[in-house]
Amino acid sequence: MNTIRYDFRSDTVTRPATGMRSAMATAEVGDDVFGDDPTVNLLEQRMATMLGMDAAIFVSSGTMSNLLALMSHCGRGDEFIAGQNAHCYKYEAGGAAVLGSIQPQPIAHQPDGTMDLGAIESAIKAGDNHFATTRVIALENTFGGKVLPVSYMAQVADIARRHGLGLHLDGARAFNAVVALGTDIKSFTAPFDSVSICLSKGLGAPVGSVLIGRQDLIDTARRNRKMLGGGLRQSGILAAAGLYALDNNVTRLADDHRRARRLAEGLAAFPSLNVTMPDTNIVFVDVEERLGDRLTEFLVSRGVGITGRYGQQRWVTHLDVDDAMVDGALAEVATFFRNGAEAAFR
Repeated sequence: MNTIRYDFRSDTVTRPATGMRSAMATAEVGDDVFGDDPTVNLLEQRMATMLGMDAAIFVSSGTMSNLLALMSHCGRGDEFIAGQNAHCYKYEAGGAAVLGSIQPQPIAHQPDGTMDLGAIESAIKAGDNHFATTRVIALENTFGGKVLPVSYMAQVADIARRHGLGLHLDGARAFNAVVALGTDIKSFTAPFDSVSICLSKGLGAPVGSVLIGRQDLIDTARRNRKMLGGGLRQSGILAAAGLYALDNNVTRLADDHRRARRLAEGLAAFPSLNVTMPDTNIVFVDVEERLGDRLTEFLVSRGVGITGRYGQQRWVTHLDVDDAMVDGALAEVATFFRNGAEAAFR
């Protein structure tokens, strides 16, 4: 396996900094299943206060956080509405259906990542025994690195309220969105009944997400977390990393966004690459499939880690990527094209 010098695979690859490791090592701990881990309690209380919501629960992953949210909003045989490419529908192994007996109702995305409001409303089902009953609409923001408009979220919230539905936000990278918008997390998440926020992406913690929301939803999620085997014991060691991240790694997300833009502009200089300019820290590059495979193979051989398939690459900036790494990766791309490696695909 080649050593990765420039790791753009995901913002999940970050390693805890010295200060975070120190906070973890000195964390006061208890038994969180008994509710007496003071550091976990502090993290949950802080997140609930930041969002202006009733309560929060610390869990091991964003996948579990989204699943617990859906299981709290829905009963067996109920339905949730989400985007066709939403993480909680497409990338979580069908957990809502398998473990929650909840039916998904996917809606196609528009080019900007939103869902058509009319399509959402027409998909809502209630009062007919032939159909699963819709209980919640799930949005995702950021979505593929795009910041969806706050006005759009408010419009979906209006639909949910008119139909008596819950509204969940997969806000795995919500702090990226609020930094990009120059707003605050409380106003950004205000329309929602439940919100999932990941600590182990751009915020740099090694593990963990927090589900925040109404008290009744979090109470149900806590029981379901135990049922799913997600009860944690001396997890204050992990929660301490989350607290450190909130103190130190939120405003610096702007650096990731700046570097992603710089990376995108550098990649766009190569005519064979069709680059989507990023809102936040994720850069998508479309390229002819065989050429893309060849370029990815070359970059891997030169220690540049990216993800991609079928002619699309994804580059993600994060706190372990600095300006020199962006320049180094772009230099490797330049070497590939300078050597005429794409010529055979013209």
